[in-house]
Amino acid sequence: MLLAAVVALLFAPAGGQAAAASPKCDLMRGQATRGSSAAGLFVIDAGSGRVLCRRAARKSRILASNTKLFTTATALGVFGAQGRLRTRLLRNGPVDRRGVLRGSLFLEGGGDPALGSPAFYDRFTGLGTNLFGLRVKARRAGIRRVTGRLFADDTVFDRLRGVADSSYATSPWVGPLSGLAFNSGHKSSGGGSFASDPARVAARKLARSMRKAGISISPQVGVRKAPSRSGVVGVVRSPTMADLVERTNVVSDNFFAEMLVKAIGARFGGGGTTGAGTKVVERFARRHGSAVQAVDGSGLTRSNRASPAQVGRFLAAMRRDPAWPAFLDSLAVAGREGTVDHRMEGTPAAGRCRVKTGTLSGVSALSGYCLARTGRTIAFSALMNGVYDLSAAHRGQDRIAAIAARY
Repeated sequence: MLLAAVVALLFAPAGGQAAAASPKCDLMRGQATRGSSAAGLFVIDAGSGRVLCRRAARKSRILASNTKLFTTATALGVFGAQGRLRTRLLRNGPVDRRGVLRGSLFLEGGGDPALGSPAFYDRFTGLGTNLFGLRVKARRAGIRRVTGRLFADDTVFDRLRGVADSSYATSPWVGPLSGLAFNSGHKSSGGGSFASDPARVAARKLARSMRKAGISISPQVGVRKAPSRSGVVGVVRSPTMADLVERTNVVSDNFFAEMLVKAIGARFGGGGTTGAGTKVVERFARRHGSAVQAVDGSGLTRSNRASPAQVGRFLAAMRRDPAWPAFLDSLAVAGREGTVDHRMEGTPAAGRCRVKTGTLSGVSALSGYCLARTGRTIAFSALMNGVYDLSAAHRGQDRIAAIAARY
């Protein structure tokens, strides 16, 4: 018996205690293969670090929207849960006593994914930054007439509108990305088709709003970087990073995720590009004892990869991060909201598990946390590739979560 115990310790997988065989683990392993020919599973007690179950847990797999777990955790970690992105209205000339600005105005984007009109975000996203608040700021600054024009400055980001999955062009799944986005890239507040130049649309909408408010300004707008010595007329700030991340995760918003990864790159990386942002995301994962191959922020590109063990250990490590409360709250509650509002209903997972889904052709994933009946926080990751029956895969994932909630 002693010899067997020593051998077990010597050959236990590195990075944590070996998963003990148990009826619960056997059940989860069986569910992990439903509807899929290439599935992996990792379950860990996030408090103690004890591995509870694993199956092909070290093999890297396509993450799909489970990529957003890494993107959003990084956004919370680097910006802080109360961090905000700002959009500024600048001027490059003086305002005289009669309210005449002898110069031009510049609408400087800060990469805010929520910037838009109340008519749009009240209907479609539920949270937003009111661009037209800058009209009020201009009037408060005493501006009544502008001799020049309003220019859009979107230079905080590059001008690639999409990600690798669409050869960096706008696609039906995300875009168009812009450092000065407006209404999630749509042409109008009613949604519908996308704009080819979101920054120009934002400037036109603001100029029209200013004219309606009694400020005389040309209807012709341009796109140009603001001069370095411009004066600040006013600022509107995004919802908190906690709110932006919650929107991203609960409904799996690809646009918000891609805007956030570029904002991460602009502020904390080498520039406002997807590549710069994903490098910061990968560094953040390494600092938390994990790893990810990130090529975009949303998971649309199939080369976003990690193993179930890497996802699970990252989730467990986030429990010790200052961003933990906001990160946990950003995940959809099983059986109640977002992408899992009708999943896991009537099971122990309902109301007790917070999760992130992931779906691409032939790919399905479910990872997150369950508050077990014992009070323990169980982190799990079920990554299924080679999915040939999505409904069966979902049933297997849901039962894994239900079992995790019973630990």
